[in-house]
Amino acid sequence: MDENKEMSRGEALRKALSYQKKNGYDRLAPGELEAMDAYCEGYKQFLDNGKTERECVERTVSMAQAAGFKPFVRGMAVKPGDKFYQVNRGKAIMLAVIGRRSLGEGVNIGAAHIDSPRLDLKQNPLYESDELAFLKTHYYGGIRKYQWVTIPLELHGVVALKSGQTIRVSIGNGEGDPLFTIDDLLPHLGAEQSRKPLGEAIPAESLNLLVGSRPLADDEGSDRVKIAVLELLNRKYGIVEEDFISAELCAVPAFSAVDIGFDRSLIGSYGHDDRVCAYAALAALLQLGTPERTAVCMLADKEEIGSEGVSGMKSAAFDTFMEDLCAGQNVPLRACYEKSFCLSADVTAAYDPNFAEVYEKRNSALVNYGMGLCKYTGARGKSGASDASAELVAYVRATLDNAGVMWQMAELGKVDAGGGGTVAVYMAERNIDTLDAGVPVLSMHAPFETVGKLDCYMTFKGMKAVFEAK
Repeated sequence: MDENKEMSRGEALRKALSYQKKNGYDRLAPGELEAMDAYCEGYKQFLDNGKTERECVERTVSMAQAAGFKPFVRGMAVKPGDKFYQVNRGKAIMLAVIGRRSLGEGVNIGAAHIDSPRLDLKQNPLYESDELAFLKTHYYGGIRKYQWVTIPLELHGVVALKSGQTIRVSIGNGEGDPLFTIDDLLPHLGAEQSRKPLGEAIPAESLNLLVGSRPLADDEGSDRVKIAVLELLNRKYGIVEEDFISAELCAVPAFSAVDIGFDRSLIGSYGHDDRVCAYAALAALLQLGTPERTAVCMLADKEEIGSEGVSGMKSAAFDTFMEDLCAGQNVPLRACYEKSFCLSADVTAAYDPNFAEVYEKRNSALVNYGMGLCKYTGARGKSGASDASAELVAYVRATLDNAGVMWQMAELGKVDAGGGGTVAVYMAERNIDTLDAGVPVLSMHAPFETVGKLDCYMTFKGMKAVFEAK
């Protein structure tokens, strides 16, 4: 067709009025491909160094201090350009860059979570059965149990002693470290297991970590393998069996973040949900100068189990941090909240053609189409959703478009296929205008998830646009 030929009336209307999605790789500006790849390399390092929320907080503090952030202490003066952070019990962290405008005019918030589905050790976990040693687990968050057997696992966490000392444990990610696994039944004997529904084939109480088989030498007592394991732990960490009672130890997949595909356009890793959005919010905040409105990044714990507890988004810790910042400018907290905006940065489901029956494609997020905006999450009849207003969605559309951010609308599958929630509802309950947004993920909640590099980068650009919004 001659490009100079005048368009027909229908073609002109179609171009002017229709909403057409377009693959992000057809829209990248010059130089963005290189910037995207560089950003994603930093993200992969963040994943490899942060397989638990505690490790993510430690990594965040290190990055924040390198960018000039200082610990915030109640009573400190708060002036434009100040950069603060505050750690909540080692499992969550809040950061702020103070803007030129008063906190009374509201703040721009990016909220994400840094916990991911995993297997927590029970408080009395170690036992021996038929001369094999195991650790009993209790799964954390929404997992599909069959995905966690016969894969290599690492052990991360802390052991708190009665003396007040806290011992950090990290086994499996160091050079020459051993790994752990969970057994499954061989197919030759699995006929009955195969007849069970997928969700029942692997009972939760069978998710036991295999940790040893060599019995203690020169001993005639019982539990020789268990005692040998305890001796190794005592020698390395100085702990005894009773110390498991006050420990927080978890098994996580022993996978490093890697490029996926011949074209290296995707990233495969454990923990994309929701560290992919947490890193985007953090990286965007660390690059800020002095914004017009104060920018706040909240990296919360416990989202996978309902945002409960003192380190979750329901905790008053966030309110206390914000109230202390506001006190530095003699601003009432409620006056700040009612004029604030929050982008609840959490992943969304990427449309997967292998399982098309559970998606409604017109309203699903596609890989490589940019940051996914979710007006509502929840389940079925929007249960548990904050459901952002039309005006708020329009504001975010304009903000992202003006910053050259590729975005798309997203919904978590068909209406009656299931659903899920994020921290958005808890921000909305604080009288803060909130919209969900994040990276589309394939195989969400699996031990090894997949995301598109373009979507990761656009979410970073989107967070930066929100923080810089006036």
